[in-house]
Amino acid sequence: MRAFEYRHRVLLEDTSVAGDVYFTRYFSLQGRCRELFLLERAPDVLERLRDGLALVTTHCSCEYIGEALPGDEIRVRMRLGRLAQNLIDLDFEYWRAGDGEEALIARGAQQVACMRREAGRVVPEPVPGSLVAALEAYQPGAVR
Repeated sequence: MRAFEYRHRVLLEDTSVAGDVYFTRYFSLQGRCRELFLLERAPDVLERLRDGLALVTTHCSCEYIGEALPGDEIRVRMRLGRLAQNLIDLDFEYWRAGDGEEALIARGAQQVACMRREAGRVVPEPVPGSLVAALEAYQPGAVR
């Protein structure tokens, strides 16, 4: 199944006192993956953010399976889980890569609501067409 991939090299700033990647960094990596996806696959959406569109994260989760240490490469893979009305569900997998092998170390999810800022409040806004088209390439059953 096709996924958008972000590669991250673990640095000391990513780690906890125990020496492994601090649990909150996984959420940061989800955000980076999502933002790079927008930059690379739907850059016009970033322009619309300046014009009142808001991408509001309504839910975020992460299930930890393994660990990563300084120097490790983490490959964050994002796929479309579901798209309905103004809601986008994204699924994430975190893989530690090295020596030609990969190990699944975490799974995550986000729900994003497309909204529009109007008169001091936010109201639902349909998912922009360019974003729908970009995301559809990363849904289950999409052809590589």
